[in-house]
Amino acid sequence: MYKPSHEGNGLLYAWFLSMHTRVDIILYSQKTERELLLVVNRIYDALCRLEKMANFYDPASELSFVNRTAPTSPVVLSEELYSMIDLCLKYNGKTLGCFDITVHSENYNQNTIQSVHLSVEDHSIYFSQPGVTVNLSGFLKGYALDTIKSILNEFLIENALINIGNSSVLALGNHPVGSGWKVNNILLHNECLTTSGNDSPERRHIVSPRNGKLVEGVQQIAVVTPDGAIGEILSTALFAADGEQRRALMGIYAQCRVYIYPPC
Repeated sequence: MYKPSHEGNGLLYAWFLSMHTRVDIILYSQKTERELLLVVNRIYDALCRLEKMANFYDPASELSFVNRTAPTSPVVLSEELYSMIDLCLKYNGKTLGCFDITVHSENYNQNTIQSVHLSVEDHSIYFSQPGVTVNLSGFLKGYALDTIKSILNEFLIENALINIGNSSVLALGNHPVGSGWKVNNILLHNECLTTSGNDSPERRHIVSPRNGKLVEGVQQIAVVTPDGAIGEILSTALFAADGEQRRALMGIYAQCRVYIYPPC
């Protein structure tokens, strides 16, 4: 849907299904409707590419091939998947172990992540014990926001709101009738909002690195950061953390805005 304005800017709204959810896009720009639709198509293609690369649940994805093969022999990764896994491994330490991409491994324990070995020389990966799997689901949507931001910058789109499944949001520039973008009463301006948690006792999906079990309780944690990937990591880590770890992480990342619902 496209709506021109008297000031020369036009407002385009589009949506599509990707990453097992709905993606809503609002673009506000002086570009034509055709140009803005090209931007939407680029975003759609980029998300499809990320799914083919890093979808844990798709047996045809590059990540699934890694999980099947890396326990027996090293696998050379695409440059992008190597960078993604490398970043996630580094943030395991930077989040006090609360963000762990190996929590879905067989016989998981807090040392399982030490079985994932990356080679800088040939960008390969190897798992030094059987049953290890890497799952990027607690990271991928945030990474997708950063990918989308690069596309918007390339096309010189200064005002946009991207919403992936109501849990990962990118806000650039300003709303047509105001400063920034308000999402769930949180004002965003050139920022990402990422959310992790359980919205009901039955819908639990985040595994605790402390014990390998699903985190209980109805709670949502939202983090506002300049980078979607880091925000997604932090929101996942904060939700999985115990009280002491959460306080420590909020001190380490005090520059980020954190919202907890309901408040502790």
